[in-house]
Amino acid sequence: MSDLKFYLALNKISVVGATRFRRLLERFGSPEEVWKAGLSQLQEVKGIGREVAEGIVRERERINLEEEMILVEEKKVKVLTLEDEDYPENLKNIYDPPPVLYVKGEIKKEDNQALAIVGSRRSTYYGKDLSQRLALGLSQKGFTIVSGMARGIDTFAHQGALKAKGRTIAVLGCGVDIVYPPESRELAEEIAGSGALISEFCLGTRPLAGNFPIRNRIISGLAQGVVVVQAGERSGATITADFALDQGREVFAVPGNVNVFQSKGTHRLIKQGAKLVEDINDILEELGIERVSVEKKEARQSLPEVEQSVFNSLSFEPKQIDEIIKDSSLPSGTVSSSLMLLEMKGLVKQLAGKMFVREK
Repeated sequence: MSDLKFYLALNKISVVGATRFRRLLERFGSPEEVWKAGLSQLQEVKGIGREVAEGIVRERERINLEEEMILVEEKKVKVLTLEDEDYPENLKNIYDPPPVLYVKGEIKKEDNQALAIVGSRRSTYYGKDLSQRLALGLSQKGFTIVSGMARGIDTFAHQGALKAKGRTIAVLGCGVDIVYPPESRELAEEIAGSGALISEFCLGTRPLAGNFPIRNRIISGLAQGVVVVQAGERSGATITADFALDQGREVFAVPGNVNVFQSKGTHRLIKQGAKLVEDINDILEELGIERVSVEKKEARQSLPEVEQSVFNSLSFEPKQIDEIIKDSSLPSGTVSSSLMLLEMKGLVKQLAGKMFVREK
């Protein structure tokens, strides 16, 4: 596309965000004409004014038009603009879609059926496990899983989709040529091979704190709905949920332990009307999709008395076997055999160090 180098160059100008970019295009017709516009023409555009116009002219003079094009080719990154047919349809319809998307991997039409799963970086075992399970189940139902590749809930959401051999998209708060967090290099490669890493930020952009709230509107914009698994009272995950509401998307929230801060945000969302989620059926029901098997629920309801007692003493957080014996008031041998039977039924999972946890 002949305009691509101008899209890329304008995207490097710090004072031109998505909304100003759109207004400039509406006024001048193409990014090339925006690039050529003089100071007096620029400052006449709504939302620009003299100060911003001077910033555009000043930065424009320092930008090499060919440089970003060369970088894109060298790093084998695909670029989508609002003019491209492959630009995600869901994202195109939000108020302030990014004018430029850098993509490592591939975005497909089927990604229009997508759900975002987001949550706390400081998540508990319960949150990580549930995030992965929800992503796995939704992937098996044909949904692309969107998240932000942050530590904690985001990482386990991507891993759940990959485990199901489904598609997943990571929206980054840095350039797609930078891996953040750095320990996620292998995960980033897997995501690019089974979906895409995407960003509106220029190549080489560092993961600055201010970038992440901005990128959250893209996470929600790509999806039909946002599932918040764990979140603090005011956090990136709740900001994503707020964007989802503004964009007319569904908002789902998973309840948690009232005594931990990671439940504060999700409980607030539920109080405000978010759909409470215990398993993927709550999401599918809201979206008008056929429910999945409830075999595990039926199995839990028909447990023998001793197994039920052991099961009741467990939670979604790991628990030591000695603690289970104490809470169930049963002999150690009875608890051990019951745990083995519960594990065979798929209701309990054993972890390292004689720790046990309920299966969702």
